[in-house]
Amino acid sequence: MSSMYDQDLPKTPANYTPMTPLLFLERSAQVFPNHLAIVHGSGDDALRRTWSEVYSRCRQLASALTSKGINKGDTVAVMLPNTPPMVEAHFGIPMSGAVLNTLNTRLDPETIAFMLDYGEARMVIVDTEFAPIVREALTLRKTTTPIQIIDVIDPLFTGNNEPVGDTNYEDFVASGDPDFAWQLPADEWDAISLNFTSGTTGNPKGVVYHHRGATSAAISNILEWDMPQHAVYLWTLPMFHCNGWCFPWAVAARAGVNVCLRRIDAKGIFDAIREHGVNHYCGAPIVHSFLVNAPDELKVGLPTGVKAMVAGAAPPASMIEGMERMGFNLLHVYGLTETYGPATVCPPHPEWANVNIGERSRLNARQGVSYHLNRAVSVMNPETMQPVPADGETMGEIMFQGNITMKGYLKNPKATQETLAGGWFHSGDLAVMDPDGYIKIKDRSKDIIISGGENISSIEVEDVLYRHPDILAVAVVARPDDRWGETPCAFVELKDGSTTTDTSVIEHCKKHLASFKVPRTVVFCELPKTSTGKIQKFELRKQAELLAKA
Repeated sequence: MSSMYDQDLPKTPANYTPMTPLLFLERSAQVFPNHLAIVHGSGDDALRRTWSEVYSRCRQLASALTSKGINKGDTVAVMLPNTPPMVEAHFGIPMSGAVLNTLNTRLDPETIAFMLDYGEARMVIVDTEFAPIVREALTLRKTTTPIQIIDVIDPLFTGNNEPVGDTNYEDFVASGDPDFAWQLPADEWDAISLNFTSGTTGNPKGVVYHHRGATSAAISNILEWDMPQHAVYLWTLPMFHCNGWCFPWAVAARAGVNVCLRRIDAKGIFDAIREHGVNHYCGAPIVHSFLVNAPDELKVGLPTGVKAMVAGAAPPASMIEGMERMGFNLLHVYGLTETYGPATVCPPHPEWANVNIGERSRLNARQGVSYHLNRAVSVMNPETMQPVPADGETMGEIMFQGNITMKGYLKNPKATQETLAGGWFHSGDLAVMDPDGYIKIKDRSKDIIISGGENISSIEVEDVLYRHPDILAVAVVARPDDRWGETPCAFVELKDGSTTTDTSVIEHCKKHLASFKVPRTVVFCELPKTSTGKIQKFELRKQAELLAKA
């Protein structure tokens, strides 16, 4: 039923504009035209561009794409490291009305071929480092629709790979109009990007982001981090991963500095932090771990107060202690590809600083509460679709609702309907809700170990193992057992120079876990990881099954 507030109060261009992060770039170019936006390299030879220059180049890119027949809703794929063209792609491609598809640079040609076909890419912008992969992927495609190739030749790439196509990116951008009159999306629900999931159980699914969600996620990143104007952000997180957790758009909103980093290693990260005055960076636990465990001589002269964001597995106490020793502030967030990357945050309370490191680790390792511009996150009983009690004990599934949730899976209505059933996004992660409203993941539903009828959280066992002084990384999976059904099997990666025995590891666990939760098997190895640094538990499950049959 309409009311007087619905009468003669129309939505017009004067009082309504579709939300889009593209406006962040326009504003920064207008307000801070001469402020540094991008730096790539070091010393006097580094490439530096201001916000007005980046805005002009992005408009040129959009213009050039349009001149090549790229239209609204077309897919433009990019195979790029964390370099200036990757930053530009996040604006120039959607400015043309096209949809940005960031390809994971660590994938094999067959998977890339699938993504190009499934996403119906009309063009690929590729760094010559990845030319051999893209060239082979093009031969493996199942469709015959032609794809235009634009080659990026980065002077910091020291290899000698031949370009895939015959058009150089710089020439392509130069062909465009720096005053190109780009258009806002007609609807903020329009797609802005396509991100493929890891595809560990079959072909990857195409997750579609919309302009409203990208804007909401970017603003929420700023709010969760109190990200200041002109923040200096180091690109340790791959921009191909959930569009860099939407930070290309967040940095633009703050007229910050994108410190590009083509290759990730501890020395390069520390050098960039010192040289460029970096005060923010993100990464998976493995990135923070190798920084903490880097030689002390690499850490000399680091500034204090650098803000680091970690997502994925909960940071163990050793990581939190190590970051504190370096003077870095670590913030834990959680999310999935389907939620634009992080969608919950564990904001610390001042009183947490006064508790011991073990308790501080427990508090900070939780997945926390909803991002500001999301509607809600809850731990739900998937059968009743009701929230579980906030008792820290009752397990349910983490579910999201609101702006920071994908449109759905491209060309997969069945999967979309299933994962958005009941008006909530079903994450597949099992968790509890603590009395203070913070959520804590217990496991993925597929990772729960059922031993003798008892449920064992692999994450709980891993948390204990991370406290062992010699352990760098660990993953616990179920090993089939004739008597118990399943028992915990721990795959352990040791720190450089460390030696220990399976007996030592098991005795350590016995001090902190009930007997049925203690691993019966310990395997020392280098853990298999995905292209984004996540441990591949499905590979370890295969190994555990083989151990059981041996």
